[in-house]
This record gives sequence, structure tokens and C-alpha cells, in this order.
Amino acid sequence: MQNLGTPGRFDLSYLGLHDLRNVYWNLYPPMLVEEAIRRSEGTLAQEGPVVVNTGKYTGRSPNDKFVVQHHNADDADIGWGKINQPIAPEKFDGLLKKVVAYYRHRDVFVQDLAVGAHPDGRLPIRVITEQAWTSLFARDLFIRLAPEALAGHIPQFTVLQTPGCLAVPAEDGTHSEAFVIIDFTRKLILIGGTGYAGEVKKSIFTVMNALMPRRGVLSMHCSANVGKDGDTALFFGLSGTGKTTLSSDPERGLIGDDEHGWGDDGVFNFEGGCYAKTIKLSAKYEPLIWDACHRFGTVLENVIIDPVTHECNFDDASRTENTRAAYPLDYIPGHVPEERGGHPANVFFLTADAFGVMPPIARLSPEQAMYYFLSGYTSKLAGTERGVVTPEATFSTCFGAPFLPLQPGVYAKLLGEKIAKHNVRVWLINTGWTGGPYGVGHRFELLYTRAMVRAALTDTLSNVSMKKESFFGLEIPTSCPDVPEEVLNPLNTWQDKAAYERQAHDLAGRFAKNFEQFAGQVTPEVAAAGPKV
Repeated sequence: MQNLGTPGRFDLSYLGLHDLRNVYWNLYPPMLVEEAIRRSEGTLAQEGPVVVNTGKYTGRSPNDKFVVQHHNADDADIGWGKINQPIAPEKFDGLLKKVVAYYRHRDVFVQDLAVGAHPDGRLPIRVITEQAWTSLFARDLFIRLAPEALAGHIPQFTVLQTPGCLAVPAEDGTHSEAFVIIDFTRKLILIGGTGYAGEVKKSIFTVMNALMPRRGVLSMHCSANVGKDGDTALFFGLSGTGKTTLSSDPERGLIGDDEHGWGDDGVFNFEGGCYAKTIKLSAKYEPLIWDACHRFGTVLENVIIDPVTHECNFDDASRTENTRAAYPLDYIPGHVPEERGGHPANVFFLTADAFGVMPPIARLSPEQAMYYFLSGYTSKLAGTERGVVTPEATFSTCFGAPFLPLQPGVYAKLLGEKIAKHNVRVWLINTGWTGGPYGVGHRFELLYTRAMVRAALTDTLSNVSMKKESFFGLEIPTSCPDVPEEVLNPLNTWQDKAAYERQAHDLAGRFAKNFEQFAGQVTPEVAAAGPKV
């Protein structure tokens, strides 16, 4: 075995890994790019990003995600069920043996990194992969350590990612050849059978969602930025609803684009990079992301490039709608180097409403904020999960249900307390469809969405009269700078008013049915804050 790069303090013996060929320790991007190209893992596009094909899996596979159930204190408060599927320790041990055996006589890439930009929320991690490009992905996405810090680095959680190691469901207790398994007791994560690097990112996020609330820190699936006057804003939402796009604002400093904690002294980023959807990426409307996608060291997943010029075609969805870019946070001009901000003044819940009946912006009361946070209504967009080919209306509790190991009430209680304590304004933003449902209407213009968010951030909407929408009880502004008035009320954008009412009534009923699960867990005021059926 030959060690290359800068080894960490701990060797790999604690994992049982042995008889390895080469171990590439903490390589910097140029060497990782060289290795990825040399091994034919990817291709260099114009201006330097590495373009890779993740193979069969081009999105997350939630049905293949498990949590090891030990029946001990580590998993006593896990919300077991469809999202946190239990798997027996002996099945985990069997798969770990397979992974260890798979790595024998192979090269491995190791990155010693951290999660959590706040000292009280810092988690040292190690990511071990069989491909150079995935090691570069991890280095782009997580917090990178200074060379002098590597000597004292002790990983508290380790990810072992092996796309080529396949499970056998009948003997391994999985649903398919792919597996993502978290063991909170042994502090290990096994990922196999899938080359989609987003599983690495989200498995660590799941860990943070278990650890942080136990420390009184609200872990959030949101982006965050800060204005020139120090006002912090949060943008909650599932993949594709606009977190990265709306937070990457030339007028504001980017704290982070996807995962944050909210503690006693403000907001902090979990990560050190961004993971942006790139389908139909526009240099005009998303210049910061566009520029980051054309830099050396960026990883582009499943983006189609011209075979001759190697120019990226971000409009081509022939491989998947879920094309992605991973790049370090400092690729965004004006980012916040400390990755921290104060307590937010505004919180935005982003929904991509495939029904086309939710208003583009609405002001929420504290009770409505809790109702819509627990509901987490949005649409799963094409490609973000396996099997999703068109937008599907869904309710994702706390706008991040696939990544929440604890009971939803834990996160909702923390959010409610922080909103009340810091007098936060809460807004619902629909980045989905207008003028009709998916297939009939069209998605809201990003230009208008930005204008509405800007008006909320600058407190302009405080001087605008509000009108209560009849189906959902939401207060919507009657006017907004740089936005046509007819866009603000969704009813006005539909040619068939009766069809709008049918769709709105249908969605209101779905809200009510979904919220039945929380009926005994919230106050009567919160329960009554939803749509009127």
C-alpha cells in the first residue's frame, strides 16, 4: 500500500480496511482533476469544470436509505417509519464486510473535512470514495481544513462510498442493489450501488439533523444570505424550489445555499460549498451560479457537453432533469467568509406548486407559519428522486422530511420559539406554476420572484394593503414594485376561473388531510390556520 498526499492523524485500520493499493489522502483539486481525467471518470468542459456521468442513479434513492436500529439511547428518539427505515445491526455488519472486501487491492481517496461553521456546531468527518471526482465533490461541498489542522483531525463520522459494491436484497435486507445506511452508534455511513454524489451530501445532513437539535440548535433545509445592513434571510425549500438561485443574490452576501443551523447567536452554514441545479441555467438570470459552473474545480453532474467544443448545454435534459453543479462557496462573489449571520429578520418558505393555485407571495401569521412549516407543501421536481419524471405535489414536513431523523415536532417547536423570540417576518413564496397547473400554465418568472423577495426584504410590503385569499386564508399584497398586479392573485392568471376553483379546492383538501397527523400535536390556533375546506 502506498500513501499519497497528506495523511490524516488516524489511519484506516479502525474501519478494517487493509490490502489497499494506493490511498490518496486529502488531495487538492488539481490532483483530483488529473486523477479523474486519467481514470476516465469525467471530461473537462470549456473553462475547466469536470463533467461526470453518475450512471444509473441520477438522483437520490430514498427507498434505499436506512438507519441502523440498536434499541439504545442513540436511536431512542428517531422517527422510525417510511423515511427512517430500520435495519438490523447484523445486516449493517454484513454490508460493511462487503465494502471492506470490495476495497481490497483497489485505490481509495480520503478527504478529512468538517461540517458546521460555528465552533459549537462543528463536526469532523471523513469521506472515503473509490473515485477521484467524488473526492473532489466532497472537498467542494464540505468545509476544508487548513494543512496544519489535518494532523489533529479526529473524524467523528465516516462515510464509505462504493458505487461498484452492490447489495443483494435477499441476503442484505435492502430493497435493491443500492444502499445508504447510517449507524449513529458506530458513527459510520455506508453508501453503495449508486454513483450519485448527492447521497454523500445528504447523509451527512441527516446526521446533523440528529445532532444539532439535541444541542438546542435548529437544523434547517434552507439557504441563507445577509444584506448590507446585516439583515439575515432564510429560504426554506426542497430541491429545485429556488433556494440556491434566490440566495445567490448580487446585492447580498451568501452565507450558504442549502443547510444551516440556527443557534443562540444566529445562523451558521453546515457546508463549505454549493450544490446547484443547472437545468436551463441562465447567464442572464443566474449570473453568479453561471460563472461558478464555468470554473476549474467545479463538478458538473450529468450535464451534456458538445463532443467537439466541450461547451456545456444546460438546456439538454436527455440524461436527467436533475443536472447539478458542486462548487466551493468562495466561487460566489460577495460570499460571507465566516459563513455566519445574525438572527434572521425574514424567513421564506419556498414551494413549487404544480397545481398553479398558490399565490406568488403571501405574508404568514405566526400560526400560519407553523402550519405551513409542518405541512411543507411543494412539488417533487423531475429527476431529484428516482422515478420522478414530472412534478408531483407532495408534503415534505419542515421542507426537508427525507433528511429528518427525529420527530417533526422537535424541529417545529424550535422554529416557533425562535420566530417568536426574534420577531421574524415569515413569507410563503410560490416558485411553481401560474396561469394553470403543470402542463397548462407556466412557471413564475424569476424576475418577478426576485422583485417580490426584494420588496419583502426591504420592508416595502409593509406599506402595501393586503387582501385575504379565499381558499387558503393567505394575505397577499395588492401591489409590488416591478411586478404586474394581475400576477399577485393567482385567480387572475387563469382563463378558466371555474377550473381554478376546482384545483384550489382540491389542494385545500389535501392540506387538511395531510395535517390530520399533527392534530394532537399543535395548538387549536395552529390547526385552524390552514386552508378552509
